[in-house]
Amino acid sequence: MSALPGLLPDLEIVRKDFPILERTVADGQRLVYLDSANTSQKPQIVIDTMVDHLERHNANVARAMHTLGSESTEAFEGARDAVASFLGAPERDEIIFTKNASEAINLVANTLAWGDRALKPGDVVVTTEMEHHSNIVPWQILTQRTGATLKWFSLTDDGQLDLSNIDELITEDTTVVTLTWVSNMLGTVNPIARITRRAHEVGALVVVDAAQAAPVLPINLAAMAPEERPDFVAFTGHKTVGPTGIGVLWGARSALESLPPFLGGGEMIATVTMARSTYAGIPHKFEAGTPPIVEAVGLGAALTYLSHLGMENVHRHEQAITAYALEGLRTVRGLTIMGPADAAVRGGAISFELAGVHPHDVAQLLDSRGIAIRAGHHCAKPAHARFGVQASTRMSSYLYTTPAEIDALVEGLEYTRSYFRLDG
Repeated sequence: MSALPGLLPDLEIVRKDFPILERTVADGQRLVYLDSANTSQKPQIVIDTMVDHLERHNANVARAMHTLGSESTEAFEGARDAVASFLGAPERDEIIFTKNASEAINLVANTLAWGDRALKPGDVVVTTEMEHHSNIVPWQILTQRTGATLKWFSLTDDGQLDLSNIDELITEDTTVVTLTWVSNMLGTVNPIARITRRAHEVGALVVVDAAQAAPVLPINLAAMAPEERPDFVAFTGHKTVGPTGIGVLWGARSALESLPPFLGGGEMIATVTMARSTYAGIPHKFEAGTPPIVEAVGLGAALTYLSHLGMENVHRHEQAITAYALEGLRTVRGLTIMGPADAAVRGGAISFELAGVHPHDVAQLLDSRGIAIRAGHHCAKPAHARFGVQASTRMSSYLYTTPAEIDALVEGLEYTRSYFRLDG
């Protein structure tokens, strides 16, 4: 296993941290999990941390004055510190907990419908053709509500953003530029710094969907040049070896303070009378009601785990496994890979077509051999339409993926070809 340069040191030891990888499925076959872009698996430390919190420290946060309440609040706010450290956030209070990345993006889109920054007719929101639906639909709703206009970057034939018209697309009328850092379908890693720099030249806010980037890329927001640093970054816990039900919105203090509340309720207020209310400062202004406490605590443990591995090491591993997977997939006759061909400029999500076989059939046959992948449109219908396909098959690796698992995938695809008698 160590013969492949770039893999995590002690990969087999790392894999033992993930109990689900010991499972057998499909009549006793060892699980080969290649669906981490959908949901990553969880290390034992995350599971144990969440169980311990429920067993020993369970209470609401920022309300109760008793011991359990203090312990729960400390754990919850400790998770905020862990997220801030993981992102290199300039300030811990810039971390807003949501239930997922979709809610984080919706928070920004919804609060731009009213208040001091409310969009109006003539304003333009710019996105891209490769976005997850979670970074398309909220902006469609916002522009429909406000009379603003939605525009987008198109894609090149190799699955990258066509930036040839960047100065014509991002203009003085542009209010928001929103895009994914890493495509969940094509694996493309987008030039966030360049696009942000252009957006800031015209005074636009930049919102980045980092759901696929945060799990594998070293991110240090404070180290980024101010003109190249996005105004908002969203990601989700369940793709970063953490639990479901917890997401994060990082926002620059000035940007967050300029937005009105997203939801009303407990804990997001300063004072309330029957006539009017005033609001708490960030982050609490955007965290109405009882938050996902144990999920946040689990996310804190997950990000601490990743930090101990070293995100530079995780990134190198991802690039090595992705390169190995691309090489193996190219040996399968009739298989077409979508997205960039070079592993150095893409993430570990690889979508492909196998000529003559529907993606759902590919997924079912692979599952019969214990191999978990995804089939469908991956919540990226516009990107699929751009390449003239309804659906695709997607494998996605992560820090626990081995070359042997990629070999099993390639063998499974050859079995699929044989099963459907593609050679006649």
